[in-house]
Amino acid sequence: MALGQRPDYARIARHVINIDELFIDYARVFLTSHDRQAWDNVVRIAGGITEKNTPRNLQGRDSYVVALEQYLSTTRLHDTILDGLRTAVRYDKTYFDKIVASLLPLLGKLTTRKISQLLAPDYGDLNDPRPVFNWQQAIIYVGLDALSDAEIAAAVGNSMFADLVSVAGHIYKHGVMDGLPQTEENPAINLHCDEFSELMGDEFIPLINKGGGAGVEVTAYTQTLSDIEARIGDRAKADQVVGNFNNRIMMRVRESATVELLTKQLPQVDVLSNSISSGVADSADAQGNIGFSSNTQDRMSSIQVPLLEPASLVQLPKGQAFALLEGGQLWKLRIPLPDAAHDPLMPESITHIAHYMEKQYDSTPIWWDRPETVVTAKNDPILWLNDSETTEKQTDDTPDTPPARER
Repeated sequence: MALGQRPDYARIARHVINIDELFIDYARVFLTSHDRQAWDNVVRIAGGITEKNTPRNLQGRDSYVVALEQYLSTTRLHDTILDGLRTAVRYDKTYFDKIVASLLPLLGKLTTRKISQLLAPDYGDLNDPRPVFNWQQAIIYVGLDALSDAEIAAAVGNSMFADLVSVAGHIYKHGVMDGLPQTEENPAINLHCDEFSELMGDEFIPLINKGGGAGVEVTAYTQTLSDIEARIGDRAKADQVVGNFNNRIMMRVRESATVELLTKQLPQVDVLSNSISSGVADSADAQGNIGFSSNTQDRMSSIQVPLLEPASLVQLPKGQAFALLEGGQLWKLRIPLPDAAHDPLMPESITHIAHYMEKQYDSTPIWWDRPETVVTAKNDPILWLNDSETTEKQTDDTPDTPPARER
């Protein structure tokens, strides 16, 4: 950022492999801003650097790195970024390469082929045919394909969560109208994370712990509690994650620890038990008129039992669930299952949804009010409207603003 460059995975990979280039570029900008003759002195020193007069810990480094180390040792210039880079290049090059070796396989995956063009596009390329969307007030689908490559999915997902935490912190402090005189209520940001245990990391914890103040509402889907614990590697952090969710909806599960997340939150209830007993006894008086006596007793007792047994969740049919909502109210849910064969509005696939989103989303302020005709699998045209057909459609004579590249 200090060099006026946008940080991305490609630049990070390049500077991890060759940190000398980053150190030289930043030192040139920093020294020139303080003394116009400073860089000329560094160039003069670099011209006299040979292998014999290079310190042992700087063997294999660029001659300008050695010259900068000598020049900075004789001056009193201090800068946080420059000092950090200087500390990194002081390491023996072989030792430094061993430190960063674990990063290279992942960075290599993130900076090759199409994924590099997706994560680190060239924003100045005017020949790039890909459209640039304005994602404000929109639904964004992020497919991370964790089944194919969980490592890349986790890296991209954690980066996305880290960005969301940063944005949520800014909204919490300044609101969405930062710098403008008018005020506006912060809109809700609904985040739905399917199989979120694959994306779990330390970045996700502050998002669910403090993101509510910025309007971030997280709905997470996972299989078991053990998935979260295995991903984070700490039971205390796993309990912290689960404890920050106010509502819990649980379908059929097999793990007892996961079932107890719901059943242990429920109180004990009193159940009345009714028992009937009867008996017959012979009379001891042989001369009397009563030959036997009988009695019948109706007894009612109260016992405490759990409101919901773990076996009730283990045996749930498909499409049914128990939900703990609104501070502890227990609900039994029966969820209608979608049937693509008889639903004319059901898209054919995720690709079909992506094509529709590409046509629908643009940078104009009233994109959501535009009708769109969608052809289903049965070739039946369906008109998608924001309001009912009886609602009068309003027009806007304001000319559309040209699309701008995403910032």
